[in-house]
Amino acid sequence: MALLTVHTFPDPVLKQKALPVDEFDEKLSELAENMLETMYEERGIGLAAVQVAVLKQMVVVDLKSGEEDTSLREPRIFVNPRIVERSGETISEEGCLSVTEFRAEVKRSESIKLEYQDLQGNPQTLEADGLLSICIQHELDHLQGILFIDHLPLLKQKMVKKRLAKLAREAA
Repeated sequence: MALLTVHTFPDPVLKQKALPVDEFDEKLSELAENMLETMYEERGIGLAAVQVAVLKQMVVVDLKSGEEDTSLREPRIFVNPRIVERSGETISEEGCLSVTEFRAEVKRSESIKLEYQDLQGNPQTLEADGLLSICIQHELDHLQGILFIDHLPLLKQKMVKKRLAKLAREAA
C-alpha cells in the first residue's frame, strides 16, 4: 500500500469530473486500498478519487476512521455511485481534506438511497441517513468537480475562495 497526495484548493484537478469505472481489476482494488490508507493517515472520514488526481468514479468512506483500534473501522468503497432517492433536509458543519483550515455549514439531504458497484463490479444499494448520508453526498460532489464551499452563498464563497487561494500561495 502507498500513501497518495491529497490535492488541495485551488488545484484545478478538484474541478474535474470523474469518469465511470469500467475495469474491475487488481489496479482498482489497489487504488481503493491506497485511498483508504491515505484517508486514515489524513484523519478524514471520506475521500474521492478526484482528490488524489485519479479521475474515476470511486469514493471511500469510514465514519470510524479515527478509531485507534483498527479492528473497529468500517471501510466502505463505492464505485460508480449515484444517488437515486433523497428525502428531508439537514444542515451540518463540514470540512474537507482538500479545503484545509476552513469549515462551514452546508445544507444536504437528510437521507439518501445510493446505487453503486463494489470492487468486483456487482450492483449494490445502500440507504443512508445522518452522518453517513452527509459524507456520501460530500464525496459524490467531488466526482462532479464540486467542493463543499461551492454550496455557500455566492458572496461568502468568493470571500472564502480568495482567502484560501492566498493561504495556498503563502504556503508554496
